[in-house]
Amino acid sequence: MLASRDKVLIRTSWISTIGNTVLSAAKIVIGLMAGSLAVLGDGIDSATDVIISIVMIFTARIMHRPPNSKYVYGYEKAESIATKILSLVIFYAGVQMLVSSIRHIFSDETGELPALIAIYVTVFSIIGKLGLTLYQYKQGKKINSPMLTANAMNMRNDVIISVSVLLGLFFTFILKLPILDSITGLIVSLFIIRTSVCIFMDSNVELMDGIKDVSIYAKIFEAVERVPGACNPHRVRSRLIGNMYMIDLDVEADGNISLNEAHNIANEVENSIKDSIENVYDIVVHIEPKGKHHPEEKFGINKESLPGG
Repeated sequence: MLASRDKVLIRTSWISTIGNTVLSAAKIVIGLMAGSLAVLGDGIDSATDVIISIVMIFTARIMHRPPNSKYVYGYEKAESIATKILSLVIFYAGVQMLVSSIRHIFSDETGELPALIAIYVTVFSIIGKLGLTLYQYKQGKKINSPMLTANAMNMRNDVIISVSVLLGLFFTFILKLPILDSITGLIVSLFIIRTSVCIFMDSNVELMDGIKDVSIYAKIFEAVERVPGACNPHRVRSRLIGNMYMIDLDVEADGNISLNEAHNIANEVENSIKDSIENVYDIVVHIEPKGKHHPEEKFGINKESLPGG
């Protein structure tokens, strides 16, 4: 399963790299030739996508490494680290574009209208980028990859950016105001910065051993309640490694049963949870005597901690 996931990740990254390289080169060259800051900025944004795709390919190869004595949980979290780095690359590109746009807006030089070819390359970019976005998002959801879905979200915003560039060019030609091209470039830069901040914040969840879908805790408690002999699940913890859940919890059982019986209850709890939640890699169940006093724990949650619990 992991090998198949890595293959999808690498293949999707290569397709994204090739597609974004073509679009980026076209927009940067045409933006310089046509004298359009907005198209040039759109090309620079696509160039960051090329860097992102290359990082994704490199990261996928790291994730494929087997666990060792230093990284006993493997290298799956390299994806989250890469996602964090990508957000910083996108942020840098956005800030650079923002500074350039502001300089052009307040420049004393008389601006010239961009060449008409700038519109054609922008239309080509919208069509190409939309195709890459839909493909990458579909593959990201298929293998539950936060890195692919984050990049798809970035490319979705690129489509919006290209549409805004097209509208800016349209009004630039209609109203004969070259400054509108620079203003469009400014708007584009703000889109880029906003995307980078969203990706940065989203990547914090996995790096801090959190989960995005907190509804799985309710599923865990319900799964334990279905197991005869198991009660009072508490100190429940869950985290993501790659796209797989690691779950730890304490469960109470009759203190007079044998070790074999306690072991069977723990196995039934594991199976019940796996039947309720997809993508579970491992579950650790700690059986305790029923009625044991539990001091307040620093980590994990109880059923009462859930909304409405």
